[in-house]
Amino acid sequence: MSSTFYKETDDIIERYELASERISTIKEDKELPEELQRFFNQVAEYIMTVVPVMDKAIAGKLQERSIEECQKDADAIFAIYKKGTYENSFLCPTYAVEHLGQEIGGPLSGIFYLLTDMIRAAFAGRLDIFTIYMELFLQVYGVCQVESEDKFRREDILSAWSSFQHDYCNIFTAEPLITMIDPDYDFYTDIIVNADLSDDRYMYRYGMYVGDNERKIAAHLRSLPHEDVVAMARTYVEGYIKGFEVCGKDITKKETVCVESPVGFELMAREAIRLFNEAGLAATVRFGGTRGRFLYSTVPNKQCEYDHKDDKAYVWDKGLADRMLEVEKNTFEKCKELAGAHGGPAVIETFGEVPFEPANFPANAKYTDKQNELNVYFASQWGQIMNQYIHGEERSFTIIAYPIPEIGKDFNEIFNETVAINTMDYELYKNIQQHIIDVLDKGDRVHVTGRGDNHTDITVKLHHLDNPEKQTNFENCVADVNIPVGEVFTSPELEGTNGVLHVTQVYLNELCYRNLEMKFEEGKIVSYTCRNFDSEEENKKYIFDNVLFKHETLPIGEFAIGTNTRAFVMGQKFGIADKLPILIAEKTGPHFAVGDTCYSHSEDVPMYNPDGKECIARDNSVSLLRKTDFSKAYFNCHTDITIPYYELGDITVITAEGEELPIIVEGRFVVPGTEELNKVFD
Repeated sequence: MSSTFYKETDDIIERYELASERISTIKEDKELPEELQRFFNQVAEYIMTVVPVMDKAIAGKLQERSIEECQKDADAIFAIYKKGTYENSFLCPTYAVEHLGQEIGGPLSGIFYLLTDMIRAAFAGRLDIFTIYMELFLQVYGVCQVESEDKFRREDILSAWSSFQHDYCNIFTAEPLITMIDPDYDFYTDIIVNADLSDDRYMYRYGMYVGDNERKIAAHLRSLPHEDVVAMARTYVEGYIKGFEVCGKDITKKETVCVESPVGFELMAREAIRLFNEAGLAATVRFGGTRGRFLYSTVPNKQCEYDHKDDKAYVWDKGLADRMLEVEKNTFEKCKELAGAHGGPAVIETFGEVPFEPANFPANAKYTDKQNELNVYFASQWGQIMNQYIHGEERSFTIIAYPIPEIGKDFNEIFNETVAINTMDYELYKNIQQHIIDVLDKGDRVHVTGRGDNHTDITVKLHHLDNPEKQTNFENCVADVNIPVGEVFTSPELEGTNGVLHVTQVYLNELCYRNLEMKFEEGKIVSYTCRNFDSEEENKKYIFDNVLFKHETLPIGEFAIGTNTRAFVMGQKFGIADKLPILIAEKTGPHFAVGDTCYSHSEDVPMYNPDGKECIARDNSVSLLRKTDFSKAYFNCHTDITIPYYELGDITVITAEGEELPIIVEGRFVVPGTEELNKVFD
């Protein structure tokens, strides 16, 4: 680990040795009630499973392990996530509450989950982080030894947890920010750039779960001609650079780019880092674990991650929120030159995992209404501070997606087709989409309807064009920040946007929604529901938590028409429509985004289409609040909801005079010049 961030000291070594020695003897204790002692024995056993990895890291021997040793260590560490094991362990909140009671079962299970981050610390050689986790465990063990009612134990447990979060905020809040902007923090970058990628052992140095997806995708990339891997990397890097060019942003001001990549894609990531370096950008690589961003791998147990997603509720209050915001502000202030030179993320996404439908359990942590309000406040403040130092009007991004072997027996064909889709003809789509935009720009509003079981019926109000010869409402999106090609989009007027959006099934952020329905009045959500759970209360909470992100309402931030019919047909041909990521899925039909506009924090930066016209639809009445009350202008979320072509009825442009101009009729494009889009349907 870079010496900028961590230096091993005699003090930390001594604390580590004392803590590990004490934890190793806990199973001999008999002082606590049987079930409570069993909890601490199980967690102690888990910690002692990770200790040998920490010792190997200290001794510099992790790289010397054979592939058999790597797998043995991984099997031991991740065993608790296995189906059948997890549900019968204290890591599962339901099990913990059943055996420890309502008062302390949930918090203790939450602390167990928190301690699983020791894996990352061990593999990164971070003895300091590993030690403070052990000390937290021992502190909680100590407070539980005091004879008292569970409710008093609960207060002491939560106090220990809260103090831990406050005391070490400089580590857990500051360091993730620094790793994003400082290329000297290069532990993970070094593995990608310098490890022997012909040998799977490199993957076991991250401290992440390594499964069939990771091993097989690495093998697949090795099997490709080197020039094909370079071409994949070039598409990705050029998309990032084009993003700056298209938006009129000066990339020469930037010195770093955050490379976000799945484990197994290192051959591509290495070539991308080389190409970024040639373009004058140093790469930063941030640890992500299983969160689907940064450097990440397959989630070993999605239900476990879902069960613990709101654990912060146990300690979340204004004091902790303000402490984290203070650390964020101070960190960026100390590193403001690095922050100012950061260009934004370049993301490689994956798709193909078996779709996940979570189960809700009463034992899981839940935010109170007051805490939900605090979440909204915190996200707003966090975003404002971030934008103060990494200016939205100066940064950009790119996202590209590839399938993983879990997608099924057609993986090779799907992978090759995805590569083809990611490199489709820029000029062809630019011209086709311009024909669509020319019709859209004649409109005052757009009417979208569903067909069959889909009962979408919504009217979208468009901005007025003062000078149609030089202005446009829709961006002609080809292949820059969002790869692949295939959409025209706008930020609509809220006032005058009304109706119902419905999809029979959709996956948003890897969660399934059945019969998702939202009603809009004046561009804002006024009601919503789905059919995932038996009770309407659960269905609404599911959407409130995971689509509205705990806001009482959200505006429509985007209306778009996806034109990548080839990607749609790929989804149908291989039966993977439910597995396509939103990046591709949004190109396979019209979509509506709830949350911030497409131009969040960059509304004042002029945006031009290839034909030279300025896209003037960058604001709505909510984002304009930034001029009077910045805290009310942004929601820090933007979720695309796509209606697939087979559920789509018509998309009709309505002019101010009431003339109706069809774009799509019964799911097929009818604008002259768009005939190419319908060919793949045949």
